[in-house]
Amino acid sequence: MIRCNPGRFAAGLTRGGCMTQTDTHVAQAAGTQVTEAPSRAKTLFSNQQFLLFLVWVLMVIGFSLINHIFFSVGVAENVLADWAPLVLIALGELVVIIGGGIDLSVGAIVGFSGVISAFTMKSLHGSGVSGPATLVVGIAVCVLVGLLVGLVNSLLINYAKLVPFIATLVTLGACSGLALVFTKGAPVMGGPPEAIKLAPAWLGPFSGPVLVVLLVVAVLWLFVHKARFGRYTFAIGSNSFAARAAGINVKRHIMRIYMLSGLLAGLAGFFFYIRLGSGAPTSGLGNELDAIAAVVIGGAALTGGVGRVSGTVLGALILTTVTSGLIISGVDPQWKRVVVAGLIAIAATLQALRKREGAAA
Repeated sequence: MIRCNPGRFAAGLTRGGCMTQTDTHVAQAAGTQVTEAPSRAKTLFSNQQFLLFLVWVLMVIGFSLINHIFFSVGVAENVLADWAPLVLIALGELVVIIGGGIDLSVGAIVGFSGVISAFTMKSLHGSGVSGPATLVVGIAVCVLVGLLVGLVNSLLINYAKLVPFIATLVTLGACSGLALVFTKGAPVMGGPPEAIKLAPAWLGPFSGPVLVVLLVVAVLWLFVHKARFGRYTFAIGSNSFAARAAGINVKRHIMRIYMLSGLLAGLAGFFFYIRLGSGAPTSGLGNELDAIAAVVIGGAALTGGVGRVSGTVLGALILTTVTSGLIISGVDPQWKRVVVAGLIAIAATLQALRKREGAAA
């Protein structure tokens, strides 16, 4: 039997709008008065996901008017090819942020896992191992490296008592440094030629990696929004003390969160290998910032307990659309940072306004 303070438990479940039907029943059983959260979407235009989709559509229309080439299958293929690894990294970051943490190591994991995988595949290919078998091993190596780095992050947070920012900054430096040391700054070539065949589009603008990512998005949506994993993550991000009092093993769940983030970053590292045709130590450079930007634009709160998979997916799509649109329009792509900064400011402002309205209600 779990004993906890009913008020603290309910607060932990309701903060940030993460109350689920199951959580409501538990809170009511604890003898707490549960009130319905104010609707965040009285009309279609107050729905954040719809607004993000509308922003993306307007961007596509705007860039197409500037240069009609933008509205083509070829450009869509490039946008989705850039989107696939970014959304994997961003979704891992989303889960960490919902849980009240931050993961700065995801970009370094991309490069480090890609390098280790490239070395492994080069060795196997040189030994006469078949291409498909080599690719399977390459994927497994990327995922394993990501899981191990995620495990190290969780150990630093849970047992070394480092705050997530510092813990993941440590692994960021270690992974990026090791990747450069192992490769001496040069990309690792010589893998199986079958890897290059995975990059082109298979179905319209959709390549193999993009189709895999769409499947991952669907599975992660179920985990985050329909499963116990998601309820625990929202509860910990909203109030870790209340979550612990409710019987959640917070340390174990934090380990799972960071290992999931590492796994997705490692998988993104393999997709970068497919796209580039080599394992580049700098392939994930700066992706941690783009991932955090996609999460924030998608409506997640850096304080934890708030976030949606669909919002992050759209946030990542907006970022890759901006990058391609600026290049095709002949604008310096460095302006992307300015545009992204503006989008983050707008998203943060809307979130603050909703929070204020909720508090007033």
